[in-house]
Amino acid sequence: MNYLAHAYLSFNHEEILVGNMISDFVKGKKKFDYSTNIQKGITLHRLIDEFTDKHEATKEAKKFLKPSVGLYSGAFIDLVYDHFLANDTNEFTSAEILKEFITTTYDQLKKHHDSFPEKFKRMFHYMHSQDWLFNYRFLWGAEKSFGGVARRAVYLETGTTAFEAFEKNYDALKICYRNFFPDLKKFSLSQLQTL
Repeated sequence: MNYLAHAYLSFNHEEILVGNMISDFVKGKKKFDYSTNIQKGITLHRLIDEFTDKHEATKEAKKFLKPSVGLYSGAFIDLVYDHFLANDTNEFTSAEILKEFITTTYDQLKKHHDSFPEKFKRMFHYMHSQDWLFNYRFLWGAEKSFGGVARRAVYLETGTTAFEAFEKNYDALKICYRNFFPDLKKFSLSQLQTL
């Protein structure tokens, strides 16, 4: 899953949120530099990613993008899922509710800015100033994010073909998301309660 989902699946726990968001930038024993709850967030992030990769709906979703981006399909599906989550009225009943959630997320994260890993600190500046989390709900925002993944990928020159595949298979991918996200939410909550 991508950043909006990881924020949402922190279930309004501030330190869990911090860990969930910085997890990809915390390597090895660096995890133990953080408070117990931030460590739990780091662990939760990794469990979410593992569950996502193994879920049948994700395996199905990847098939739509694999012809254009191969092994990078998983990274793009994470963005696809964030797009659908941002538009999911079962989770956010309106754009205003989504905006409120995202504003709170940014505010909570800013409190911990000094403890962010350097790479996340730099990225968070852009995430916040360009409002990535809210803009996932728009196709232009998703397209921009696809371009960002492609720029960081070693073997991809552009995210254009992946985005075209996303648009072409939009309805099928939305079904994959609907078959997946309730399971992930239930799993994440159960994991959080046992960490």
